Amino acid sequence: MTRRFLFVLGSSRDDGNTETLARRAAEQLPEDVEQQWIDLAAHPLPDFVDLRHDSDRVRPTEGPEALLLDATLAATDIVIASPLYWYSVSAHTKRYLDYWAGWLRTPGLDFKPTLAGRTLWGVTVLAEHEQVVADPLIGTLNNSAAYMGMRFGGVLLGNGSKPGDVLHDADALTRAKTFFQGETPLARFPHES
Repeated sequence: MTRRFLFVLGSSRDDGNTETLARRAAEQLPEDVEQQWIDLAAHPLPDFVDLRHDSDRVRPTEGPEALLLDATLAATDIVIASPLYWYSVSAHTKRYLDYWAGWLRTPGLDFKPTLAGRTLWGVTVLAEHEQVVADPLIGTLNNSAAYMGMRFGGVLLGNGSKPGDVLHDADALTRAKTFFQGETPLARFPHES
């Protein structure tokens, strides 16, 4: 299967530091690797309603949910580009991941078997110099990948607050050049290590 990257932008700011860092990393991908970029603020999902005990879900055919579902199923690599908001992913990103719970139970999708073996990546920029504060975000993505049977490529971390600050983080820009290279291990829950 040809690699196809889906970049899910979870910021509530246009052209923010996280998107800038994600685009720097994406520039290093080979030209034959397809890239799709979806800005969750431009394609907002309504609040997720958990119907798993009430009724069967129906595959969406239009709107942001259909767009995101189709893009997610088509991707070999899903990159969650979310700024660190209150030490985890943004509300837009969390809502997108909540929809995965519904897609797991949508008849005919085979959502979990389709994503199994594919790779989940993360990109985030934080205003804190101690990167350990991003551990909850990293845990969210790692554990989501582990539950789905996916590989986890890790999280590219950068530093910045106001727009453009990440361009002064030389270490992050250097890591961006090789972030999408190499093998990605099968994700494991912390208790499985």
